[in-house]
Amino acid sequence: MKLMVASDIHGSAYYCRKLIKAFEQEKPDKLVLLGDILYHGPRNDLPKEYAPKEVITMLNAIKTDIICIRGNCDSEVDQMVLEFPIMSEQGLLYIDGKTIYITHGHKLDDKNTLMLNAGDVLLCGHTHIPACEKRGSYTYMNPGSVSIPKEGSDHSYMIIGDKFYWKDLDGNIYMQH
Repeated sequence: MKLMVASDIHGSAYYCRKLIKAFEQEKPDKLVLLGDILYHGPRNDLPKEYAPKEVITMLNAIKTDIICIRGNCDSEVDQMVLEFPIMSEQGLLYIDGKTIYITHGHKLDDKNTLMLNAGDVLLCGHTHIPACEKRGSYTYMNPGSVSIPKEGSDHSYMIIGDKFYWKDLDGNIYMQH
């Protein structure tokens, strides 16, 4: 199974278009969205081509290919216009004997962690910073942000296949695990 993982589109039609193009080129089995789809939030500047209605149209066109969890900027109003479920705050993926816990990441920190087993992966968005860090017995991973990357990182996504790959929106690998 091959999965594409992305987070934090924040209503940018420009970067959503680039993500959809990468999705078409990568040909994954599913696109996993880790939240913050339409709204940019009060702490972020407007992303390039902020046009949530266009993002709605693009994502609804591939709705059967999407697995999505809720971010801190997603709401019930967003669910009314998106034709795939977005309101779950977490999920589990079982791939090749690995457990991957998916969540946006705004409710988990060093004081509020999960009961993860050795070798499990905690996959979050929210920080807009790509990451792959060993934390005790599990690994924390973050694909970064599609539209508003932080700390000098690229506009990015991840591919989960034989390994974990972090790629910029042009498909160039810049990190793997």
